[in-house]
Amino acid sequence: MDKMKATYEVMLGLAAEMVWDEALRKRRTDMLYLKIDTALAAGDEAAFRNLTEELKSLA
Repeated sequence: MDKMKATYEVMLGLAAEMVWDEALRKRRTDMLYLKIDTALAAGDEAAFRNLTEELKSLA
C-alpha cells in the first residue's frame, strides 16, 4: 500500500507541474500578444518581428 501511495504522490506532483507549466506558457503568450499590439501601434517593425518569432517558438 505504501508503494501505491508513493506512486500516487509522484503522479500528483507531475500533474501539478504540467498545470503550472501550462499556466506560465499562457501568461507568456498573453504578454507577447500585448507587446505585439504595442509594437504594431508604434510602428516598430523590428520589435514586432522579434516578438512574433518568440510567440511562434512557444507553440
